[in-house]
Amino acid sequence: MGGIDQDATGEAGETGTVLWSPPADVADRTRVGDYLRWLREHRGRDFAGYAELYDWSVTDLPGFWSSVWEYFDLTPGVPAGPALAEDRMPGARWFPEARLNYAQRVLAMPGMADDDLAVIGRSQSRGSVELTVAQLRDQVARARAGLLRLGVGKGDRVAAYLPNVPETVVLMLAAASLGAVFSSCAPEFGTRSVCDRWQQIEPSVLVAVDGYRYGSKAIDRTAEVAAIRAALPSVRHTVVLSCLDGVAPVPEALSWQEFTAEAGPLEFEQVGFDHPLYVLYSSGTTGLPKPIVHGHGGILLEHVKSHALHADLGPGDRFFWFSTTGWMMWNYLVSAPAVGAAIVLYDGNPGHPDLGALWRLAAETGVTFFGTSAPFLLSCRKAELVPKELADLGRIRGVGSTGAPLPPEGFRWVYDKVGADVLLSSFSGGTDVCTGFVGGSPLLPVYEGEISGRCLGCAVESFDANGTPQRDRLGELVITRPMPSMPVGFWGDTDGSRYRDAYFSVFPGVWRHGDWITITSRGTCLITGRSDATLNRGGVRLGTAEFYSVVEGLPQVADSVVVHLEDDEGGAGELLLFVVPAEGVELDDELRRTINTALRSNLSPRHVPDAIYQVPAVPHTLSAKKLEVPVKRILTGTPADSAAAKGALANPESLSAFEQLARERQS
Repeated sequence: MGGIDQDATGEAGETGTVLWSPPADVADRTRVGDYLRWLREHRGRDFAGYAELYDWSVTDLPGFWSSVWEYFDLTPGVPAGPALAEDRMPGARWFPEARLNYAQRVLAMPGMADDDLAVIGRSQSRGSVELTVAQLRDQVARARAGLLRLGVGKGDRVAAYLPNVPETVVLMLAAASLGAVFSSCAPEFGTRSVCDRWQQIEPSVLVAVDGYRYGSKAIDRTAEVAAIRAALPSVRHTVVLSCLDGVAPVPEALSWQEFTAEAGPLEFEQVGFDHPLYVLYSSGTTGLPKPIVHGHGGILLEHVKSHALHADLGPGDRFFWFSTTGWMMWNYLVSAPAVGAAIVLYDGNPGHPDLGALWRLAAETGVTFFGTSAPFLLSCRKAELVPKELADLGRIRGVGSTGAPLPPEGFRWVYDKVGADVLLSSFSGGTDVCTGFVGGSPLLPVYEGEISGRCLGCAVESFDANGTPQRDRLGELVITRPMPSMPVGFWGDTDGSRYRDAYFSVFPGVWRHGDWITITSRGTCLITGRSDATLNRGGVRLGTAEFYSVVEGLPQVADSVVVHLEDDEGGAGELLLFVVPAEGVELDDELRRTINTALRSNLSPRHVPDAIYQVPAVPHTLSAKKLEVPVKRILTGTPADSAAAKGALANPESLSAFEQLARERQS
């Protein structure tokens, strides 16, 4: 194998300081190094380093993705067939002759023995639950048998209103083994958020939790379970996982123990590459959350690549990423056994009893890769936490950050307070592909405040307004070549029109993701936020349309607009709600309490605004679209004339109230 490129492994570049460099023997001690040797020996491909490997991975798509399939031996003894039958977007056809099952590969857990721990679960709602490889397979077989008794078969939908506990992993794998379609919502989601998602896919089985603890607070969800079940006439059977003592039982429901009481064979329905595996959901910014269908083959292929070749996970590793079951990072996390890594799950408040909780968890469970969000890391920094003094973090080789851009001070804090030798991977992608487009690699240096590079197989570009690729300038994040984990489609979108409109309407034939990105001349990337308006607070991602459906569902409210102002110091930021009261109504403390109660019960406690203001009108376009982004810009100091094109507004005078508030906030 050629030598790894060292073009940026010790010197600072034009704008960033190198905080970590690949060691000299990186090719001998990493999975991506082994993959490079395999390419040389089996494919006659010799790459000098990451830049050359990346260029090949996005120019020779069939060659790269077939090599991933073969290197990881995804279907032992069964040829995959041609990799890319139709190279176009939308409509790419990957591995049309392949037959496989996602759960079969995950449960193969290569390199792991039957008595190795596969799943380590910690919860504030109950005691620890740990499953060995053999126990995980047994539990999946039992859940599979339970689903069969309830009449679930290929293509049926199984809905999970469950926290991040081992039973949720078991249920997802059991559904996948049958070719059924899985979908999960975190139990902190209110009934409207859940029903807006699941009424679209019509599940036949609902598996729900009766409640949970968040820190020291017990939260009964039996009323929400009853309301969800009542709103879903397609549900024929309900299974309840009990995590709280003293709550009333859900009528006409099986217990989890009854559901998994009978043993059964662990068998796997062989399905096509694009057969639906699970449905994830968009944030609902412009209407109902889009039900994004992901396939068995695309998710498996993308996740083994990402976990092994980017995160360097394999046998002996323990992978942790703090997530709820309503975020795509949960789906990403639970694929890690497919490359031989155990997973660590955490259910509860990450700040209870203090911000050291997750770091102590990592030490206790032997985590080797610690994944979390940028706001969590910044909160630890703001609290002056020193994790390496709280716990023995010597096993951690990698730290992952996602959910928001990590600023330079976050990078410095990780290397100063967590470990000087860890590989920090700032990771950005989306629910739409259930992975990251840009992130870290053991072959790339870490520059302060910059994402190390574009991920293998992800043809990421920064487009200017004319659709021209550019370097060192902010532009639209686009994908110019197909990826296997792009959605199979949207559920119910029979003609594909919603799918095409969501990603391909701005640049035909090119995926527009909705993020702002700068790709530097040295290949690093900077994400500076969404180019649309999504609320993202405390790891819960919900769109403004869902917010408005709750607020404006109140008879006292005529119109509203909500914005989230990020905190540069790493705090939660401010969630500000502006309401136009109904005729004859004034915004007073009683109405504020009513609004807050509705948001807490229907969406989540994190979406209760920090402040509610009365305004005479909400700005709308001529087509009646609310203007969240211009309001946010005005509140952060941008003049109204620069924040919005007034000629495109139905009521340009509505901006005056926000200008006045901005002046008051700054004075």
